[in-house]
Amino acid sequence: MKRIPLLPTVIVLAAVALMVGLGIWQLHRLSWKEAMIARYQAAMAKPVLDWSDGVPLGARGDYRRVRLTCERWGGQHEVGGRNASGQSGWAHWADCVPVSGSVTVVAGWSRDLAPRALTPGVVTGYALGGDASEPLRIIADPPLGGLVANATPDPRDLPNNHFSYAVQWFLFAATALVIYAIAVWKRNKG
Repeated sequence: MKRIPLLPTVIVLAAVALMVGLGIWQLHRLSWKEAMIARYQAAMAKPVLDWSDGVPLGARGDYRRVRLTCERWGGQHEVGGRNASGQSGWAHWADCVPVSGSVTVVAGWSRDLAPRALTPGVVTGYALGGDASEPLRIIADPPLGGLVANATPDPRDLPNNHFSYAVQWFLFAATALVIYAIAVWKRNKG
């Protein structure tokens, strides 16, 4: 029987170890994501957080209900979205300027793109985002300016495909081992 080639074997085993490590890392990410989603769901049940002094510096949404007073409204734009009944249409976004700071408010939903007249006053809704990947915004609940309610944000809608990624990495590792074993077997056979 011929010998197993040392350098290719070390390279394949190192690659397999890396892929298994990435699979294990994805399983850890799965646990982290599930805990984060549970934390967000718990935050939705907490009492409304009062931001009467304006948006706190470094505020994160984390699906908490908040209330703040918009002294005035800035620019508006529309983004494709769904209402509470699941119908497609337009979510109306506007810049709220409170006593301090600023935040985007998703004021409500409609079938048309016509901007709505938003009056200064109290806004209550779910705060989301607040980091580099997702700017802070408030989903108004109740909606403003005669708009229809947007779909209520649901933390369970956050992408959580870490288990399938882990399975992929484990399958890649197994495939690499099988292909390498077949290659060595053919080499030694011939």
